[in-house]
Amino acid sequence: MYHQCRRVKPELPENFEDAVQKGIFKWARPGDPRVGLKAFRDDPVNNPLNTPSGKIEIFSPRLWDMACTWELPEGDLITALPEYHPTWGDPDQTAVPEYPLQCVGHHYKQRTHSTYANNPWLEEAAPQMVWINPLDARSRGIAHRDRVRIFNPFGQTETRAKVTPRIMPGVVSLPQGAWYSEGPGGIDKNGSINVLTSQRPSPVAKGNPQHSNRVQVEKIKSRKTEG
Repeated sequence: MYHQCRRVKPELPENFEDAVQKGIFKWARPGDPRVGLKAFRDDPVNNPLNTPSGKIEIFSPRLWDMACTWELPEGDLITALPEYHPTWGDPDQTAVPEYPLQCVGHHYKQRTHSTYANNPWLEEAAPQMVWINPLDARSRGIAHRDRVRIFNPFGQTETRAKVTPRIMPGVVSLPQGAWYSEGPGGIDKNGSINVLTSQRPSPVAKGNPQHSNRVQVEKIKSRKTEG
C-alpha cells in the first residue's frame, strides 16, 4: 500500500521503514490557491450558480414559497432567511424541567456509524460511554465510569458515564451507532441513542433531525472499579 502511494508521490521516502522513522512528510500544494466560486465571481452572468436566481441568495424565494404554501405541524417552521427559532426538542432548560439535559450523538472513533460496533477489541479500546460535565455529574451523584440510565418519554438506555469538562454543562453526548441490546422490560443495555430519539422528520427535507433530545440521567448502581 505504501509503494502504491509512492507512485502518486515519488518524493516520499523510498523505504517504508524510513517513512516510519520520519513520521511526518509535508509537501506544498502545487499551483495557485483555490478560490471558492471563482468562475461565478469572475463572470456571474455567464457562470450562474445552481439557484433559482443564479446568484448567492440571502433571501430564498423557494423557501418563502414553501413557508406560504406547505402545511406544517405545530412547532415546525420554514424561513426564507437564516433565523433562530426555538422548536420542539430545544435545549431551553425551563421548557421540560423533568428532562433538563440536551442529548446529542457524536460520531465515535470506535466505529463507522454502526459498523464495527460488534468488534470486541474496539469496544475494549473505546467503550461506549455517555459524556457528562462534572457539574451535572456531581449534582446527580455520578462518578466517572458509573453505570447510568439515560431516559425520556421515548425510551431508556444504560451505559457508563464519562465525566469530563470537554462537554458543556446542560449537555450530554451519547456516541451514535451503538447496537441496541434489549434487557428486561425492553430497556436497552448498550447505550443506543436511537431509543431516545423522535421519529418526527425535519420541516423541509423530511430528514433525520435527531440532534436535540431532552433527557434525564441518573446513577443506577454503585461504582464498580475497573482497570
